[in-house]
Amino acid sequence: MVMFLLRAAIFLASAALGLIVADLILEGFSIQWSSPLGFILAIVIFAVLQSVLAPWLARVAQRNAPAFLGGIGIVSTFVALVVVVLIPGAGLTIGAPWWTWIAAPVIVWIVTALATWLLPALFIKKKVADRRER
Repeated sequence: MVMFLLRAAIFLASAALGLIVADLILEGFSIQWSSPLGFILAIVIFAVLQSVLAPWLARVAQRNAPAFLGGIGIVSTFVALVVVVLIPGAGLTIGAPWWTWIAAPVIVWIVTALATWLLPALFIKKKVADRRER
């Protein structure tokens, strides 16, 4: 149970980092910071959609279009971003220029993938150091 909660926290943190980096880099990508609850809602919805869509899209692609398996992460990120943007009050908007809709999923996907890979190493390293001190 502890590992599940730790993985969920890491996935939520990586989603938050991905969205924040996209907000910092892209002019058409905007987080409504005036509504922290909206941003938290955007993170949770995005993370849940990512975790559900990626395996589902991978299965669909494997059956119907195996050549697309490599792009499933970016496609599921794009779909999750579209859904979050369509939810009123979710605290996230994507607008002009048009290429923001292409760049945002790529940036969010890269940052989320890196964070999901690096954050566990940081937590595990700290946990190992804590146990050695005991």
